[in-house]
Amino acid sequence: MRIIGVSGIEGTMEFKRRHWPGLEEREYRISQGHDSAAALVVDGEVVAAVAQERISRRKHTGEFPQGAIESCLEQADMQASDVDAVVHSFDYQPYRTMYALDPISSECYRDVLSREAFVKHVRTALPELPEERIGHLDHHMAHAASAYYTSGWEKCMVAVIDGMGEAHGATIYRAAGGKLEPVHRISAANSIGIFYSVVTLHLGFDFNSDEYKIMGLAPYGDPERHRAFFDEAVQPRADGGWDIGPLKLKGTREERERHALTRALLAERLIAPREPDSEITDEHRDVAAGLQACLDRAILHMCGHFAAQLGIRKLALAGGVALNTTANGRLLASGVVDEIYVQPAAADDGSALGAALHHAAQAGEIVNRRSPTPFYGPEHPLERIEQALSSYEADGWESSEGETDIDVEVTPMPSLAATCEAAAELIAQGEVIAWYRGRMEFGPRALGHRSIMADPSKPEMRDRVNALVKMREAFRPFAPAVTLEQVHRWFQTEPGTELPYMTVNLDVRPEYREDLPAITHVDGSARVQTVSTNDNAEFHELLDAVGRHTGREMVLNTSFNVKGQAIVNTPEEAIETFLSTGIQALFLHNTMVRKREVSRISESAEQAAGAEGKR
Repeated sequence: MRIIGVSGIEGTMEFKRRHWPGLEEREYRISQGHDSAAALVVDGEVVAAVAQERISRRKHTGEFPQGAIESCLEQADMQASDVDAVVHSFDYQPYRTMYALDPISSECYRDVLSREAFVKHVRTALPELPEERIGHLDHHMAHAASAYYTSGWEKCMVAVIDGMGEAHGATIYRAAGGKLEPVHRISAANSIGIFYSVVTLHLGFDFNSDEYKIMGLAPYGDPERHRAFFDEAVQPRADGGWDIGPLKLKGTREERERHALTRALLAERLIAPREPDSEITDEHRDVAAGLQACLDRAILHMCGHFAAQLGIRKLALAGGVALNTTANGRLLASGVVDEIYVQPAAADDGSALGAALHHAAQAGEIVNRRSPTPFYGPEHPLERIEQALSSYEADGWESSEGETDIDVEVTPMPSLAATCEAAAELIAQGEVIAWYRGRMEFGPRALGHRSIMADPSKPEMRDRVNALVKMREAFRPFAPAVTLEQVHRWFQTEPGTELPYMTVNLDVRPEYREDLPAITHVDGSARVQTVSTNDNAEFHELLDAVGRHTGREMVLNTSFNVKGQAIVNTPEEAIETFLSTGIQALFLHNTMVRKREVSRISESAEQAAGAEGKR
């Protein structure tokens, strides 16, 4: 079967704006259905998967992913008429009666959440698909399927933890024999994900968007300062769940839409709310630290309880909270489970993948093997890269930011080896490069195909990349990408530990923390990506080349975008981002683009570029 999974809910923020027009703009993100995506599964195999934001350039969009569907079909050389089924990773039908209790909820169900609303959107993308082939799946089941059917494990426990899926905030599943069995569910009224997001909003960041910033800020604070408040707010239950009193405060419908009473409690019992873009103080750092520690304890309590109850020591994770790499690292270090697998697109974009995989499993077609590095997005042909370069050369190298007459040098490289040698030398010299080749990543992390890279040993590099390239907050850490062969040398883990998705924190070995200042966070940790020749061979070759120049097969690796922008998809977007930032060199496949005011590569790299035969 050829199955398309779809995530996202068109119109949730727009509905909220119509009915509550006076809210703060950030408060409209207190809604469901963001991060829409499409995934294509053919005969049980993942063929393509794309987040809609990479197509529309609207970050975290929940719009119906027509562009992402078209991209998936194009990658598979399929027509819309070839699709056998479309499955949505939400199913509100069981809650229809609840939504009928008041006129506004009834309207929201009819216009936004219902099957009829979804079918109408599918008709625009796949007009010939019979309605009986359009399906829906419980949101947490979609997340669970995305984790189980890409884990490669015949038997495991699956934990889905997010803000809210229809009516739940977390679900535990027993996975065995190709089947998923719900074991325990935690209501959205006790959602640790929603609680984390409300405190994120209180600290001046965006709900359903900036939670990872709190994770980055937390190590700068004291988690004990507000321990008493968080212990009272999130109380563990004997059944493995938890009670979150601050989320249960009653109020008007508008107050509930804003979590107004919960935020008032935070202002009274914790600290005053921080205005966006205002100074971050020790008070804010301490709250972030307390919140992160609270999340760590809650996840450890739940997963430890059910691992013991089920007698299963392999854990697969999905849902937006599963992208909290600090909690994942502490869970793994705790010993309550032996192995952890985090589905690399764990947030709602990945639920599209789960919806398609679950449908395939129901048809007996599933192929359960460990997910490779998720290069499931489009790869633009060399002709398009050449056309993009030619267009900029003809029109002048000018960025949309108003910078004109940028003097650049374009150098075709004869082979991957020559490209890696040139890039490695620039990295070793302290330059910041962008690396664009192959199929785009699916999920929030750039894993070597749409990346910005630098030398992690340069003390100034973290502040430089944050300020001049990424244009983001100075406290934000960067991740290292390291070869599988060397991961144990620099980080506290066993030889051969595979962490290819950048989903778990490890401690940097103490003796190397001063040598790796750009990727060592203030608490001594790093969000590690391991790179192997099996499924990321070209990136591995670059790291090999970097190792010959620096003695470390490692780079600082961050996504190829700037603050507020989706990761680049097309060559044109790559060039525009290069021109409008402090990136010093751009490698588009095997073409190097340099700003002339930056010194040329050394004679040895030029000789390597000229001597290498095509590969």
